[in-house]
Amino acid sequence: MSATPSKLGFNATWAMAVGGMIGGGIFSTLGVVVGIAGALAWLSFVAAGVIALAAGYSYVKLAAHYNRGGGAFTFLLAINQRNFAGTLAWVLIVGYVLTNAVYAVTFGEYLGHVIGLGPWVPRVTGIAIIALFILLNLRGVGVAGGVEILLVWFKVIALLGLASWGLIHWDPPALSRGVPEANLLAALFGAASVFMAYEGFQLLTYDYEDIDNPKRTLPLAVLSAIVVVILIYVTVALGTTMLIGADQVIAHKEVALAIAGEKAFGTVGLVLVTIAAAFSTGSAINATLFATARLAHRVATDGELPAAVDHHNRLGVPDRAVVGLGVIAAVLVATGSLIALVEAASLTFLFTFAVVCTLAFRLGAGHRLITGFGALAGALACIALVVQLLQSDPLALVFLGVLVVIALFGRPLLLRKLGTRQP
Repeated sequence: MSATPSKLGFNATWAMAVGGMIGGGIFSTLGVVVGIAGALAWLSFVAAGVIALAAGYSYVKLAAHYNRGGGAFTFLLAINQRNFAGTLAWVLIVGYVLTNAVYAVTFGEYLGHVIGLGPWVPRVTGIAIIALFILLNLRGVGVAGGVEILLVWFKVIALLGLASWGLIHWDPPALSRGVPEANLLAALFGAASVFMAYEGFQLLTYDYEDIDNPKRTLPLAVLSAIVVVILIYVTVALGTTMLIGADQVIAHKEVALAIAGEKAFGTVGLVLVTIAAAFSTGSAINATLFATARLAHRVATDGELPAAVDHHNRLGVPDRAVVGLGVIAAVLVATGSLIALVEAASLTFLFTFAVVCTLAFRLGAGHRLITGFGALAGALACIALVVQLLQSDPLALVFLGVLVVIALFGRPLLLRKLGTRQP
């Protein structure tokens, strides 16, 4: 499928969807999900992927229904749910900031593991990579479609090569070494906890107008990309854990793939996996910061963020949004733990996806069997993750709860005080 000039064709759209999901997802979440689901970590990725498929289906059907992008915020505005749209937009922006913090922490951990200078290195390098992409975004420097395709294939080949080596050395007992006996409920809790590993595809809905023949290209690219990513995650979860054992994946959860790469191929494997992690997390930070800043600009334009956010520099970049979102992510890098950030981000996206599936179901956009399943599964996964957070990290849940209360009740007061654009 060829693209018209300046438009994204199928190859670039598919690569951006895959890159948005893999861009930090498996590097950040493997240790988290193995710690929860043990030997059934692979099933957690399948379960989360099935919900993501239903959500992706709902997103593309709603985009086609309205023939415009913008994601959940735009879809809710279209049915005159302005207050809900504004509240959800604030929650979703928080989710993206948390996700960027996860990617930056992961970048820092992999680089710090290779450098080995001390525990301060991951945090400092994580903050530094965010600062770098703030500057690049302010200068209007993005990753072109062709570059994104090359980066995605490098990541995919590196991950599948490592996983295949682990599968060749078939060792099922390694999947449960040093972890409690797995059960189906644990796998479902694991799926909810690492759902952020699949959120990246929705960034494409903000680029709807930039995609060639979007009503055809977007569904094919998004849904096929989710299927491919599910297969990659399952393969990596099995192959990596068989290489080093579940106990080592948990013990080195921040850099589990680097440990596996080193065991499989020595220093070469360590370096290749670290490069793949750096490319993955770096491109994901760039793409997420770019898309979130533009979402914030769109929300501000519609009067649901302070008017001060709706500002562009001479290159047309929403500079205040880029700087503000990047600085908040950097603060979280300096203060937050990887597990808490992953689970908090997952909860925001699960809730958003459940809302989108519900909206698609109500409007009859697509088959109601699929959209209804997505709404129900997303809601149940939200409940499961809340239970998980109550047991493992109640402070993260309190943090999210306070943000939701601010978005729901404090937002109108803040907007009146600070001033907004007239929608």
